[in-house]
Amino acid sequence: MAKHTIEDRLGDFGAAAEARLVPRFTVAGASWPPLRATIAAFKDTRRLELYAPGTDGALRFVHAWDILAASGGPGPKLREGDGQVPEGIYAVTALNPNSAFHVSLRLDYPNADDRAQGERDGRTRLGGDIMIHGRAASVGCLAMGDQAAEELFLLAARCGLANLSVLIAPCDVRRRPPPLAGEPWIAARYAAVARVLATLPGQP
Repeated sequence: MAKHTIEDRLGDFGAAAEARLVPRFTVAGASWPPLRATIAAFKDTRRLELYAPGTDGALRFVHAWDILAASGGPGPKLREGDGQVPEGIYAVTALNPNSAFHVSLRLDYPNADDRAQGERDGRTRLGGDIMIHGRAASVGCLAMGDQAAEELFLLAARCGLANLSVLIAPCDVRRRPPPLAGEPWIAARYAAVARVLATLPGQP
């Protein structure tokens, strides 16, 4: 089977995805394409929110998508095969135009914090291959449906991966406290997530 390039996929759906995204940026008073962007995903409400800067540089709430599938429950991913979606602050390291789930954005789980904590705990098989992708099924990833995945794929391509950050939390701690952490390092991770969320504006 022929492999698609990122440019191939953007040629397939980029114009349509951009036609959906641009009006949202305009209504939010945010610049398109954004110089940077923050994605915040919340497990309890299965909601993924996008924030991007306006012409004044301040972040604006742009849009929210429904997360169609995400396995596991509250709490960070600890090991390969546990079915958990990670929690924390992650970078996007690659776009996959040939994903089995339409298209996908690859996250850097396990990141340096995950690896360091795993070493402290004696956990070695931390898992990986965590994606934001299309379709409506997932184990350990965030399944967004194909149309939303196309929009996020285009966003990442236009913004630049180095300028895109992804925050995944058990809940929106601006609205309610997270579940009991159980261990000090989990509480510290939730506190780091809360600090980032505090920099984001209110949203509908």
